[in-house]
Amino acid sequence: MKFEIPSFRSAPPPVIDDEEEKKTHDSSSNITTEKNNSESDNDSKVDTSDFQYGVKSVQATNEVWTKNHLIMAYTFIWIISFILALSSGINNTLTPYVTSSFQEHSLTATTQIISSMVSGLFVLPYAKLINVWGRPQGFALMVGSMTIGLIMMAACQNVETYCAAQVFYQVGSSTVNFTMTIFIADTTSLRNRAFMIAFVASPWIATVWAYGPAAEHILATIGFRWNFGIWAIVIPVVCTPLFGLFYFNLLKARKAGLIPKVENDRTWSQSVFHYAKEFDVIGLLLICAGLAMFLLSFNLYAKQPDQWKSPLIICFLIFGGLLIIAFGIWEKWGAPVTFIPWSLMMDRTVFFTYTMAVSLYLAWYLWDSFFYSYLIVVYRLSVSQATYITNIYTIGSTFWSIVMGIIIRYNGRLKWQALYFGVPITILGVGLMINFRQPDVNIGYIIMCQIFIAFGGGTLVICEQMTVMAVSSHQYVPAVLSMENMVINIGSAVGSTIAGAMWTGIFPLKLAKYLPTSAQGDLQTIYGSIDVQSSYPVGSAESDAINSAYSDTQRLMLITATCLYTITLISVMFWKDVDVRHLKKMKGRVF
Repeated sequence: MKFEIPSFRSAPPPVIDDEEEKKTHDSSSNITTEKNNSESDNDSKVDTSDFQYGVKSVQATNEVWTKNHLIMAYTFIWIISFILALSSGINNTLTPYVTSSFQEHSLTATTQIISSMVSGLFVLPYAKLINVWGRPQGFALMVGSMTIGLIMMAACQNVETYCAAQVFYQVGSSTVNFTMTIFIADTTSLRNRAFMIAFVASPWIATVWAYGPAAEHILATIGFRWNFGIWAIVIPVVCTPLFGLFYFNLLKARKAGLIPKVENDRTWSQSVFHYAKEFDVIGLLLICAGLAMFLLSFNLYAKQPDQWKSPLIICFLIFGGLLIIAFGIWEKWGAPVTFIPWSLMMDRTVFFTYTMAVSLYLAWYLWDSFFYSYLIVVYRLSVSQATYITNIYTIGSTFWSIVMGIIIRYNGRLKWQALYFGVPITILGVGLMINFRQPDVNIGYIIMCQIFIAFGGGTLVICEQMTVMAVSSHQYVPAVLSMENMVINIGSAVGSTIAGAMWTGIFPLKLAKYLPTSAQGDLQTIYGSIDVQSSYPVGSAESDAINSAYSDTQRLMLITATCLYTITLISVMFWKDVDVRHLKKMKGRVF
């Protein structure tokens, strides 16, 4: 079934000037007049009659935003993004020290896996929540979740409490970031949206350098508990002005009569049924349960005696897959209010954006999972030096996404940026590393490849977010973005699992092949410890053997990842050739 994009005439972006700003301070009737004029000038003619209350509230609030308030909102969002990026980096760095303080260092990865999985799944119902309830209310609730998590971290006395605290914190952090992305979608025209999304992500350029030294200083002075306590104060204080701005303009729209009062005489049981229908509870339960079981199988298989042959893992994979299929059937034939319309989910641009995202992240985690270890062992870099190289992608892609935002603003084409630049340069960077990840190759070539991949990633991440928004109505932007977030989690989990399977299946065999006879008895010790691997003198027979084993294993990982990028390329070919300069779906005052 094909989803048709409405036909729009080319129109310049809305100009915000002082004269317009005065109008928003006029009486209720003047605001209503401005609203009618705005709608008559809007070529999109989007039908909002079926939009849910939260979406209608946003569209009404857009009518009363002033230029100064929008500028303040984006300033607050940038500051919050900076604080969240810095705090998450520091907190993740401190996690091994927290678990070690309880003599449970082996559970470090477990706490991170559980919290990231729950936060990834929670975005799905949260996207529905902010559509039904409203953006400001959801934002405040999730800031509260972050604060509760940080307080629990500061006071925890065992690793179980810390794990629960991580769940509260990660759920709040991911959804606060998601809410700010949705606010950008609510208040920008499509031609400017890519730049604004990239601009809000720009704090990562600075924070990746800062959180390592900051965490080291915290451990040497105040300790991790005071770190969490300080963030529990700083984060709600920093987020409060943005919530106040959201809520002030919501009240302003209500006073202007732009948001109709919702009155009902439903009984308690009728209200439960009504909201169950509005939230598509059955659909959300099916997709969340299915994805949870599917993703858990990739994280738990290594802990089972029979690994993939374990009955538990087989059941998780089968029933998880069946529940995901049941979600699609329910959305097409059973749901009175759908999470995403079936026609939109089957739109070729949306569908192939999801396949592109899965393949992109699957390939990334496949080749990147042991990259840090490779730098430490083969090139004998210090921890700081290795971290700088692994952060090239974060810095480069963040910078390049800003450049891409400017290009998209004036060029407007998404498909061609990805097809002729983003995918090819990513394949080039990963493909070149097949040859350059050798012990005798200068590290400069590795850095060059990382720069190529960063530019490709900066292009593709922006384009993949923009494509699904370009073909979706305002009502379904949170849903398509939350589904995109979910398929990325799936791709990441599968990529990490394949990387782990290849490493455990190939690396020990290569070690056995290359190690001298005198070191064969230490094979398991060498295989299991990065410290032991890097302890042999450079140029020794053992060191050369370890380096060769690393290079052979990484080469096969890179070849597999490069082949997977074929799916990325084909998926982009199936996108519609959308020109965002000619799409204007937002009403009211937008950038």
